[in-house]
Amino acid sequence: MKTVKKYALFMLVAAVDIFLRWHYPAKGVVAIKSSLDYLGEMLLFLPPVFVLVGLLDVWVPRQIVERNVGPESGARGVALSILVATAAAGPLYVGFPVAAALLKKGCRLANAVIFLGTWATIKIPMLMMEIKFMGLPFSLLRLALTLPAVIGTGYLLEMILGPKGAEAVEERR
Repeated sequence: MKTVKKYALFMLVAAVDIFLRWHYPAKGVVAIKSSLDYLGEMLLFLPPVFVLVGLLDVWVPRQIVERNVGPESGARGVALSILVATAAAGPLYVGFPVAAALLKKGCRLANAVIFLGTWATIKIPMLMMEIKFMGLPFSLLRLALTLPAVIGTGYLLEMILGPKGAEAVEERR
């Protein structure tokens, strides 16, 4: 039962693709192609990420993570989470294994959420493109609204999940 639950989303997507192919052939072909393209993209990104996460697990001592982004890191931990995430490359789903590894090493839950929120919304290359097409005032306003929201979300999630939130997240894996 646990295996079925673990792969439920994959099975649902496959079932919808088959349904669409059967009842709406043109849309079904597009849906299947899109699903296979996304799967191919994930298979290209995830193996190197897992290698990097493994290296993080082996090479970076727990004390360094705890000191810099752990429960007692304060504003420094928030700043480091934001800075590291803005320099990250790749789609958001690559950030989840990295955040999980950081939590395992003693990262504060709020900082892991801030890391993921920043990864999703404020990457340096994305910001440069935004400035080019939308203008500097727009980008600065978006940053001024996004950063407090990301930081607030991190602390709010930590408050909702309580002091054992990171352990609860780890146990669900």
